[in-house]
Amino acid sequence: MELRVLRYFLAVAEEGNITWAAELLQISQPTLSRQLKQLEDELGVTLFTRGRHNITLTREGRLLRDRAQAIVELTDKTEREVSNGCSGELDGEISVSCGDVRAVEYLTARMAAFRRLHPHVRFVMVSTTADVIQERLDQGRSDVALMTEPVDVARFDFMRLDAADEWGVMVRDDDPLVLAGARTVRPEDLVDRPLLMPFRPQVRAELLSWFGPLRDKVQLACIFNLPLNAAMAVRQGVGAALCYDVGQVGEGLRFLPLAPHLEARSVVAWKRSSMHAPAVEAFIAFLREGLAQ
Repeated sequence: MELRVLRYFLAVAEEGNITWAAELLQISQPTLSRQLKQLEDELGVTLFTRGRHNITLTREGRLLRDRAQAIVELTDKTEREVSNGCSGELDGEISVSCGDVRAVEYLTARMAAFRRLHPHVRFVMVSTTADVIQERLDQGRSDVALMTEPVDVARFDFMRLDAADEWGVMVRDDDPLVLAGARTVRPEDLVDRPLLMPFRPQVRAELLSWFGPLRDKVQLACIFNLPLNAAMAVRQGVGAALCYDVGQVGEGLRFLPLAPHLEARSVVAWKRSSMHAPAVEAFIAFLREGLAQ
């Protein structure tokens, strides 16, 4: 498979229309159609289901899209790192993956301080879940990652941050707990109530342990991986959401801390035994120095 053809494939997958993709790529529609057909013949699979006005990806097409995105992204990143390494001044691009946690405030403060020293360095921030973050680190698509525990960092080098996220419950302003003047939430307050819990099994296990002997009475209504979606679900009455206190829960919602208190520490991680670009090496050293102070 040629990289050029993978870019063609991704453009068609994104646009859902060969004519529009051809215009975007500035090639003729017959040329693009021929390249796609050759790619399907080479792989021995059908990548698209072709309709009258648009096309959709088959199961094999969706798999190739995910792999092609990683290949193209890593190729572009490698080209930038190699070319930037030829200049005398520190420059280049640092890809940072992170979740929606309070420790992002610390990390972005260090990013700002680093750019004051090296203004030609550019950061790329990707917000996603811990599982995707670890996958991006493994694939080399991210250089540095910010994750909350529990997380498997055995195959990464990492630093544990002082910043911690507090667990609590996101509820509506008209929730009985709010109307009763509750300032914290106990396990018995959530028994037999529909709850939203985070997507990661390790995190759900830790939260269920917090319930102690009442864990069998937990009513799981929904799992989520993005706080914004959880906030929308709470607002619509799906249930109360167990989540971090990220400072902003949205209009009409309230955050109540858990009692007993439960918190999660954050770690900054990067791939172990890997040759990093000069800018990445310098940023990791800069983070180490900051924590040592």
